[in-house]
Amino acid sequence: MSGRVAFRVADGPLYEAVRRATLHKNSDRQASFTVLKDADALRRLAAQIKQHTLENLDRYLSQFVDRLEAAGGHVHFADTAERAREIVVGIAGQNGLRVCAKAKSMTSEEIGLTEALQAAGMEVVETDLGEFIVQIDRDRPSHIVTPIIHKTRRQVAESLCRFLRVPHTEDAGELTQLARVHLRDVFRRADLGVSGVNFAVAHTGTLCVCTNEGNGRMVVTRPKVHVALMGIEKLVPRMIDLAVFLKLLARSSTGQPLTVYTTLITGPRQAGELDGPEQLHVIILDRGRTEILGGDYRETLRCIRCGACLNACPVYRTVGGHAYGSVYPGPIGQLVSPLLGGLAHYHELPHASSLCGACLEACPVQIDIPKLLVRMRAETVRQNLLSRRKRLLMRLVLAVLARPRFYRAAQRLLRWLLGGGAGWRGLPESLVGSGFAGRHLPTPADRSFRAIWREELAHEGRV
Repeated sequence: MSGRVAFRVADGPLYEAVRRATLHKNSDRQASFTVLKDADALRRLAAQIKQHTLENLDRYLSQFVDRLEAAGGHVHFADTAERAREIVVGIAGQNGLRVCAKAKSMTSEEIGLTEALQAAGMEVVETDLGEFIVQIDRDRPSHIVTPIIHKTRRQVAESLCRFLRVPHTEDAGELTQLARVHLRDVFRRADLGVSGVNFAVAHTGTLCVCTNEGNGRMVVTRPKVHVALMGIEKLVPRMIDLAVFLKLLARSSTGQPLTVYTTLITGPRQAGELDGPEQLHVIILDRGRTEILGGDYRETLRCIRCGACLNACPVYRTVGGHAYGSVYPGPIGQLVSPLLGGLAHYHELPHASSLCGACLEACPVQIDIPKLLVRMRAETVRQNLLSRRKRLLMRLVLAVLARPRFYRAAQRLLRWLLGGGAGWRGLPESLVGSGFAGRHLPTPADRSFRAIWREELAHEGRV
């Protein structure tokens, strides 16, 4: 991870693009919650609903499957990413499908679906504008909600105009219209629509897909076959519960009271209906989620993929999403990626946090990310996954913090190093890794808190 971090930190335009966007989103989120009568009570309710659903997931999954199949839908269970890809490719092959229009879906990114469909000979087009830019740039999304948060307007304009072979323009309206014309033709030709699922209502067998551009609604209605991908954790019990999450999702993500398009789907097109697919297939993905459900990290499955923790996180704001090396970046990604992909592969992620608590404050379902990160850090130590250099450094820090005399000596040394004595400000790469090379610590105060406190006590005659 350290090499990716160093590369991203050195990228000035990326840093500015991510910083501006996340600060704006975070302030909009804070402002949008002030209009709610009791935002904290709503968040507590959402957390309780999610936790209750997870604790009774077998019952709600069974109910959801029964209701969806009764409405004419087909349900498939996939234990692994490979199995999920096989099911989608099989559906496409059995129906002779050739063109796939995709709505934004983190689950499809997680299983690598686009590459599998392309390998099977299908044309696959991302129809979310941000995902479309990522696709034509052969890039990867760097944010759960805003895939091109790391790109400037000029970069987006260059990519889009180059791909569409039109004169360069940076006017947002013109760029949107150019993309709209191109994607409308894709919708016209598409015979397979692939979407994610924001929420699934067990009581009615209903899928809920939330988008701001309208592409999601085209994907789930225009092609003759619709495949929806959802993790097992997407369920909520009833429609009245869905209303709670709809109040929170857009507010937490972009500061909107509600997404522009909130689409509810219960089965394929019925007799006499003008819109909708001939077939609806729902693939329910496990891929390690059942194991998480039975362990100490169960509450991570409450996540509704709003991206609020990314927007609030000072680490994500500095390095961007690609530095995490995973489909799921940011604070929640530091938990989800090791849990789904293996701690041995992602052992650095739990340590890439300041534990400031901004993520917990922002989370609409009150996942205690800092607490879980500390727990996972302990697990990396138990499994001996840290490098020898880091283990030695942690032992040195422990020795200093546990001994007041050593701590006072370290304070004096740092004051000399970071102040006027040596004039040294950077963190040494040999000590903490390349990910922090070039970063600076603040200059310490002239006098330590301990010195000031002793003076106060002496002034009061208490020493």
